[in-house]
Amino acid sequence: MLGYAVTFLVIALIAAAMGFGLVGGMAYGAAKICFFVFLILAIVSLLSGRRINVN
Repeated sequence: MLGYAVTFLVIALIAAAMGFGLVGGMAYGAAKICFFVFLILAIVSLLSGRRINVN
């Protein structure tokens, strides 16, 4: 998921540099969504991953 975010961010930067504002904005939006989904899944994974049973 993080790889998709970085890919979309690079596409957005290249599109913005070439003057394609709409494509750049859409790619930036996709990158932002992918990053936040990655962040949420990473936090959930860390919280529910391994648990140590202390008796």
